[in-house]
Amino acid sequence: MKKRIFLLVLLTSLFIAKEGFSQINVSYHQSNLPFLAVGYEFSKWTPEFRLSTDVFTEDMSAEVVVPYKIIRKEDYYLDAGLGLRLGEFSGVLLPVGLSVFPFEKKQFGFHTEAALLTNIGSEVDMIFRGSWGITFRFRERQ
Repeated sequence: MKKRIFLLVLLTSLFIAKEGFSQINVSYHQSNLPFLAVGYEFSKWTPEFRLSTDVFTEDMSAEVVVPYKIIRKEDYYLDAGLGLRLGEFSGVLLPVGLSVFPFEKKQFGFHTEAALLTNIGSEVDMIFRGSWGITFRFRERQ
């Protein structure tokens, strides 16, 4: 367990250490497995740390995902990535998402994501999670 957490922190740190434009963002994803995310947006990468919401504390889960922006325009971006979920239904996740910033100031936007979650264990089970929500950037993109 400690090795997994160390690996997650190391991978996230590698992306945060990169030079260039970056900004902090927060988002809320509504689904049957809802979560709150804090991310650090770079030019092409948007690593996020996510925590389950709307659950009892003993069912709390954490995720670290590292999406790569496949298409990046001024008003929207499409991304896909890889992540790891720890806690309830621990395993690997493969998210594909679309974020749209329709207002003049590009700080507030909407997003949708589809993710395949697969657990690690004796029996492999998969969950297909769809979510939608809002996102806020603390600094407008330059």
